[in-house]
Amino acid sequence: MEPKDLTTRNKPTWCPGCGNYGMYEALKRALSDLGYSKEEFAMVWGIGCHGNGADFWDVQGMHSLHGRALPPATALSLTRPDLKVIVEMGDGDGYGIGLSHFVHSVRRNINITAIAHNNQIYGLTVGQASPTTDQFMRTVSTPGGVLEQPVNPIGLALAEQATFVARGFAGDIPHLTELYKQALQHEGFALVDVFQPCVTFNKVNTFKWFRERVYKLEETDWDPSDANAAFELARSTFHSLTCTPDECRVPIGVYYRAGEGVPTYNSAVEAASVPGYKRAEEPRDIADVVRGLI
Repeated sequence: MEPKDLTTRNKPTWCPGCGNYGMYEALKRALSDLGYSKEEFAMVWGIGCHGNGADFWDVQGMHSLHGRALPPATALSLTRPDLKVIVEMGDGDGYGIGLSHFVHSVRRNINITAIAHNNQIYGLTVGQASPTTDQFMRTVSTPGGVLEQPVNPIGLALAEQATFVARGFAGDIPHLTELYKQALQHEGFALVDVFQPCVTFNKVNTFKWFRERVYKLEETDWDPSDANAAFELARSTFHSLTCTPDECRVPIGVYYRAGEGVPTYNSAVEAASVPGYKRAEEPRDIADVVRGLI
């Protein structure tokens, strides 16, 4: 399967220069490089600019409700374990109204690859502040500036013991492709949070802004097996509107990857399942089931 085989006849309608184009290309390349056929994976979209991708991807899947991509994806993952399930969600979508679904999906370690289109703004509804908008940034809904600190999706995922956490940048397609490939091959919940500049409504966190600040973790002595160090990195690298490139560096790459043997929710459900006619006779201790999977 070539990347072109994954597209419909509908041409993408994102704004010219939108970061979604880079994410779109990187995921097509990743799926092609890994040798997936269309029958081996399914995609679920939330609502937002990213969700328009449901019209451009020639794949099986569904366009869900605003903030609700993860629940149907969970059902799909549990009922069709033969499929790799990919969720595409936005920062306003997945980290706003859908934040509780995000937390519970992470802690359960559902076998899903979740890709967050993080443009730090509500793009589809013309530029309101989103949960990840930088503090003090002026938007149409916060003309005096955002009061609160932004949501920290990397730190939140790590706090809930996520088994794969990465961050990418839509302006570096080859690097993002490799992150996607690692996430797709991970067994369990894999988060790839992608800085995806909105060229129309976010005039601060631009491609230029990120190119002056991003650096790749794999080009340092970073150890992605150290969850504590990953959490500290996530806490200490919040960027702000006032920082210069020398003051503010944005790490991209794999923050954390758990070792083998962490049971997924899917494997636990499968191991704990007992036919209805046997349940009264053979009660199962779920702790024993989970221990047996490690």
